[in-house]
Parts: sequence; structure tokens; C-alpha cells
Amino acid sequence: MSPRSWASSLRIVSLAPSATSILCAIGAKRSLVGVTKWCVDVAPVNGLPKLGDCWHMNSIDEILRLRPTLVIGSVPYKQETVAKLLERPLNFLAMNPRSLADIENDIRMLGGLANRATAAERVILRMRKDFAAIAKHSPGQKRRVRVYCEAWPNPRISSPPWVAELVRIAGGEMVLPAGCAVTDEQVAAADPEIIVLAWAATGRKAKPQTAYQIEAWKEVAAIRNRRVHVIADELLNTPAPPLVQGARELAKLIRAAQAQS
Repeated sequence: MSPRSWASSLRIVSLAPSATSILCAIGAKRSLVGVTKWCVDVAPVNGLPKLGDCWHMNSIDEILRLRPTLVIGSVPYKQETVAKLLERPLNFLAMNPRSLADIENDIRMLGGLANRATAAERVILRMRKDFAAIAKHSPGQKRRVRVYCEAWPNPRISSPPWVAELVRIAGGEMVLPAGCAVTDEQVAAADPEIIVLAWAATGRKAKPQTAYQIEAWKEVAAIRNRRVHVIADELLNTPAPPLVQGARELAKLIRAAQAQS
């Protein structure tokens, strides 16, 4: 089968908002036959059937009924969910990006699968230009603001590795390793000037007040100066084009902190 024929016959179930966002950005929305409920936050897919994801899946049968030629998932995975997918006669593509370079490779890969390689390169170039523009106007040339970004509060987990790159683009410096379990004491010792909460699957519903109640953080600069902020989780946790807006929001917070210091 030629690449064009393969692309025209694609029926993709996306269990990853990042894949959905990328496919829509490269003009391959028509290949989608099912998405997760989270995908509507990052792509115009309201009219498509909504399924579970790689963490929560009620029934694999709901995927099979859509007769997909490809099912795409991405981190975070739940072992039991992936095992159920692999037991069925499904083509399953698992994405596991860690860096902005990995995300570019995922965009290229999906572009190749959907016969939209040229469009994929345009998306990558646009993201690079946008990041460069953000970096150009960031205050990092003077002094990098110390930032802690959080993906989950209990157990406490720092934001994914690509977020550390976004923070640097925006003029800051992540003060703890990204994508790791961290303790209250580690955060306190790192003394971030800004704390950003982008809790997975919560949108903008993270609760800054919880940070101000942590005894170990009482002397942390971000707490003393009331600089605990929420960024919509889909803007930092979706390894796809929405990261550009996430970087813009980080840059805005970092500029404000620089101006007040």
C-alpha cells in the first residue's frame, strides 16, 4: 500500500491529547474517529466520540466499535490499560516524549503516518519561531528567576522535563529535577521565587492556597511574596503545540517576578 493510500484509509483513535493536538495542527483531523474527553481542551474535536485514555479505560470494546486502523497513546500509561490494548487485534502506537526535541520527532512521525510531512515541518518551524520570540523578550539575560513547576500534589511530582526547557525559554530556571517525585523539604531547600501549579487533568483548578498552608514552605520566597500561580495543565502537560502558550504564560509570570525583585 502506498503512503497516500495508507493515509487515506487511516482511522485513528487518539487516547492522547498531544496526538490529537498534533494531528489537528498538521491538517489530519479527518483521520480521527475517536478521542479522549481531555482532547477538547487542546483541539477542535467536540463532534468525535469520547473514550477513555491510557490511564482510565472502561472497555476496550468501545474502541473496537470504531474500527480503528491505529490507536495512539502517550504518557502517563497505566500498565493494566496498555495490557488490555495489547491483548486485542489493534495497531498501538505509544509515544513517550521527554524533551522538546522528542516532541518535534513525534510531530514528524505523525506527519509521516498521515502523509502530512510538509505540514508537520511547518508546525515545528512555527513552534521554534514562537519559542525564539518568547526567549528574545524574556528577562533571563539579567538574572534567571528560580521556578518550581508541579504536575501533581500528592505524591508531589515536578512537571515533565520539557517544562524545564519552557521555563528556561521564558527566562527562568527550574530549581528541582523535572518529572520526579519531590518532598516538601526539597522544595523548601531549593527556595523557588515562583511556584507554578499545573496539576494533571485539572485544567486551572489547582489550589494555590494549599501551598501557603505547607509548614515547611513558610520561608520559601514564592510563599513570602505570594507568588504561587496556576497555569492550565493542558498548556504545560500536553507535549504538542499548546506548549507555546504555556511558555508565554510562564514568561509573563517570570517578568512580573523580575520587575518586583
